[in-house]
Amino acid sequence: MGYLWIAGAGVLAAAAVLLVVQYRRKKSFLPPTLIGSIGAFALVAGWMFAVDATAPKHEAIKTGGLAGGAVIALYALWLNDRRRRTDEARHLLDSERQQLENQRAEHDRSRVADERFARSVELLGHEAEQVRVGAMHALAGLARSRPEYGQTVLDVLCAYLRRPFLVDPDGEGRNLRQEPEHGREFEVRLTAQRLIAELLPRDDVPDAPRYDLDLTRAYLEYFDISHRQVNNLMLRAAHLHRSNSFHHTTVHGGAWFTDAESLGRLYLHDMTFHGKAWFSHFRVGADQRTDFSRTAFRGPNKFAEAVFGGPVTFEGARFAQPVDFRQARFARALDLRPAEPQVARTIGMHVSTGHENHLPDGWVVEESTGLVRS
Repeated sequence: MGYLWIAGAGVLAAAAVLLVVQYRRKKSFLPPTLIGSIGAFALVAGWMFAVDATAPKHEAIKTGGLAGGAVIALYALWLNDRRRRTDEARHLLDSERQQLENQRAEHDRSRVADERFARSVELLGHEAEQVRVGAMHALAGLARSRPEYGQTVLDVLCAYLRRPFLVDPDGEGRNLRQEPEHGREFEVRLTAQRLIAELLPRDDVPDAPRYDLDLTRAYLEYFDISHRQVNNLMLRAAHLHRSNSFHHTTVHGGAWFTDAESLGRLYLHDMTFHGKAWFSHFRVGADQRTDFSRTAFRGPNKFAEAVFGGPVTFEGARFAQPVDFRQARFARALDLRPAEPQVARTIGMHVSTGHENHLPDGWVVEESTGLVRS
């Protein structure tokens, strides 16, 4: 029994050598572990016998068994850690594979969306009006399912409304909308206008995407984006006919109605202009009403050289900066009673002396010329 610990040390050395061999061969560590456990048992038990020969045998065997069991326990812990790392690697691989699949699927969806967009834009030039209407609906559906296409689709629809569309090219009082070809085109344009309004977020939606509308030189009739919100609103040199509604619309950026003309009723009441509100050289046809009541102009504004052929009301409007009415002309009744006292630039401003006008206190109208002095 006194040499038992030497035998145990030898067995442990053999287990260590076998462990190295198994490691290089990439085989199981179970055999060297079992041998090492036996060696640890013999080493610890034999050492106790060698140190204290009077010690109880069962205590030496018990202690040796604990040493051997510890070797087995260490092997079990190693196996558990290896299994954990293997599971983590598998999960990471699965995650990367899933991510790759998602990227591939997204790429496929983007490719299909691009093809769908290109095909729809191509069909906007088709001769049949039902094909053009279908293409517009396809574009609108694409914008709803793929929000990143929202601004692009709006740009395309606005570009369609900028296509030439004459009402009376010969000045003979003809309404080409009553002719078959122009009548069908008019219906297509109404569809484009309606889809633009539907794609714009409502004014009560918080943190909604802000889209630009570029309707420069567009022909608009019965255009209605009331209770919507836009970023920049551009209607330079636009032609507004019949009736058009922008009331209760919030414009977060700038609005440009420069050189535009309105030959119908124009509803701009209860709007909010956060940026520029440019109406310079704006023209309104005879007897056509324009309503700016309760509209808030929170940025710079300009009505310089605008001509209003019909009644105009600014009742309850709010201006954060002085109103620019230089060289503006009002041929019918003007209601300029803002919500609060207002500084204005009125050099060359004229109003009709034959109609009832409501102007701020302190403003004077020359009866002979209609010239206004604020």
